[in-house]
Amino acid sequence: MSYEIKNVLPVVHMPYTDDQAIDYTVLESEVDYLFETGAHGFCLALVSDLLRLTADERLALPARLVEFARGRGPVIVGVGAEGTAQARLYARAAEDGGAAAVMAIPPISRALGESELRAYFTALFTEVSIPVMIQDASSYVGNPMSIEFQASLFGDYGDRVLFKPEATPLGPCISALRDQTQGQAGIFEGSGGLLLIDSFRRGIRGTIPGVELLDGTVALWRALAAGDERRAYQIYFPICALCTLQIQGGLDGFIVVERYLMHKRGLFP
Repeated sequence: MSYEIKNVLPVVHMPYTDDQAIDYTVLESEVDYLFETGAHGFCLALVSDLLRLTADERLALPARLVEFARGRGPVIVGVGAEGTAQARLYARAAEDGGAAAVMAIPPISRALGESELRAYFTALFTEVSIPVMIQDASSYVGNPMSIEFQASLFGDYGDRVLFKPEATPLGPCISALRDQTQGQAGIFEGSGGLLLIDSFRRGIRGTIPGVELLDGTVALWRALAAGDERRAYQIYFPICALCTLQIQGGLDGFIVVERYLMHKRGLFP
């Protein structure tokens, strides 16, 4: 099934049983919740504890998540890894499992030159036929990739390339990617809502927030899409305040706060 990748695409948070196994029952309920709340689809990504999952879990999750989606929208699967062979393995499992796209950060244990980065991403485009979302998460993990390099991948692979820039400063990065791809590339922001209004004005195709504030993010996106700036700011300011607190702890702190809010809202045990 083919899906358009756009609008609000939250990252699922990973629930666990007492013995630290993935709680698939709670995870399925989370997927139901996000579609009921107005998400267009969803992602398995860094704040899903992606880097802490076992290889077996990462290989099994795509098919399970697509099963839980039940045709309601696209599933985008994070496949970034420390080695090209690993990333290709995860990408193959994602496409075979029915994912609509994959998302990849480059290896984070060392900085790669652009020739190595090109070889890494080329291997992913060769491995799968679905779109690849290029994620520069260097504001909190890994190393930045130049705008010119990222745009060159779009030149090579066209609309199979999507972008999730998270380098600092985000707004200028979005605008530069937009301009260097002649406004044709699908660009997504992932600030949790903190920079969503500015990013929307710069022409993003969608946002990739968490699930813990999803009802607010969906309402904010809809207000922006309707051109209702007054309503957008009414929704934005409380989200902005919470996000500002979350980001103070870095990636791990963000995940902890997200999980706490999921529990307080009755979405996690």
